[in-house]
Amino acid sequence: MLEKEIKNQLAGYLKLLENDIVLKTNASQDANGKQVRDLINEISEMSPMISISEDSTVKAPGFEIIRPGVVEGIAFAGLPLGHEFTSLVMALLQVSGRAPKVDTSIIKRIQTIDKKMHFESYISLSCHNCPDVVQALNIMSVVNENISHTMIEGGMFKNEVESKNIMAVPTVFLNGEVFGNGRMTLEEILNKIIGGPSADEFTNKDPYDVLVVGGGPAGASAAIYAARKGIRTGIVAETFGGQPLETLGIENIIGTKYTEGPKFVTNLEEHVTEYNVDLMKATKAVKLEKKDTIEVMLENGATLKSKTVVLSTGARWRNLGIPGEKEFKNKGIAYCPHCDGPLFAGKKVAVIGGGNSGIEAAIDLAGIVDHVTVIEFAPELKADEVLQNKLQTLPNVTVITNVTTKEIIGNDKVESLTYTNRDTSEEKTIDLTGVFILIGLVPNTEWLKGTIDMDTRGQIIVDGHGATNIPGIFAAGDCTNSIYKQIIISMGSGATASLGAFDYLIRN
Repeated sequence: MLEKEIKNQLAGYLKLLENDIVLKTNASQDANGKQVRDLINEISEMSPMISISEDSTVKAPGFEIIRPGVVEGIAFAGLPLGHEFTSLVMALLQVSGRAPKVDTSIIKRIQTIDKKMHFESYISLSCHNCPDVVQALNIMSVVNENISHTMIEGGMFKNEVESKNIMAVPTVFLNGEVFGNGRMTLEEILNKIIGGPSADEFTNKDPYDVLVVGGGPAGASAAIYAARKGIRTGIVAETFGGQPLETLGIENIIGTKYTEGPKFVTNLEEHVTEYNVDLMKATKAVKLEKKDTIEVMLENGATLKSKTVVLSTGARWRNLGIPGEKEFKNKGIAYCPHCDGPLFAGKKVAVIGGGNSGIEAAIDLAGIVDHVTVIEFAPELKADEVLQNKLQTLPNVTVITNVTTKEIIGNDKVESLTYTNRDTSEEKTIDLTGVFILIGLVPNTEWLKGTIDMDTRGQIIVDGHGATNIPGIFAAGDCTNSIYKQIIISMGSGATASLGAFDYLIRN
């Protein structure tokens, strides 16, 4: 069942079990049930601390991991392999008694939940965002006996996926009702249930020397460089990790041949927390003012003060701004081919965008779906030649250039798309079930309008030191007018802005 290398890794992890655990199993003898049963048997044979019991109440085919009388409520329906292998390993260890690596303040917030909550997360094994959600809900189940969670692998439960009209992963249900779609951190899930951190948690914080706003590669780099100078450093991040969380394969970080976005972000956070950095996650900045110090106002009403600030708020996927786009988000409109592609297996989809991201998505999707139509506004594709050459070899891809996407049409979900030829004004409609939108990025700087100098695209204007037009305020990464938007460039600009801030502190 398990490949030799995976099995060796698992054997090493199972040596860390702290107490006996039981795998409550419900698996039939059909092909899917046999796969689940084979996995359970293989795991139990690898440790004397793991036993198996049959339980018809467990969602089948699947299993629940319990420590009798202590921890229950973590179940896997289907196979937690692929990107979910780590979720399985962590669940085994945490149910056995190994403490989750979560801040004490977060644990206390989870423990305040006093009502019964059963979560179900529908996932795809190819989804690199799903493990964040699965692991967060599992941690909540370990920490609070009122909470339970079942991960459901969509490939084995296709009928449920279709009957519930699930067209994006992860999709999370709470007590039978839709709770959310897409990647969610533990902090974001908690904020949705019980609200975010109160302003009281920030009232007694001393002023920082450097306060970084944003937790992507640029922000992490800026914080590390500041903390290494021995000065008081903080990070405010609505979501730590930024754009790399939406990226699967990363092959252009010099010195690292290959990594994946979520793993890269985990490494970033581990590196940041090696230093004395006050990391404030799931916390949104909404206003900036320069007074005696620089004041950053938060969404919860609190205010943080700092001698200098590095803005590294990054960017997000650009929207088309057409009818149907908002209405059908997660109902046929998607942004991640790796995560949501399997949900469109055998169907017709469109990819809007002819840059590298769009053409990479089309290539990936061509191996899954029936047909891909690439729609590009410009007269020619903008992707690298090597990607265009690969695209041309695929028989189930059609490329349409020099057109404007006019409308996405459907009832409960996407059914068709209308576009207009920019030269002839001829309008055409194509039938499809999915639209993947990859047309570039928009800087997350709306909250700074009227505060700081920006260009016509909303990008913060910086000089060679990362300095803005306001003394003491610096900026870095994809939110700036940097010509190229790359992880490695963002990390370098974060270091530059932090060093610029340090020089400013010395002079003032």
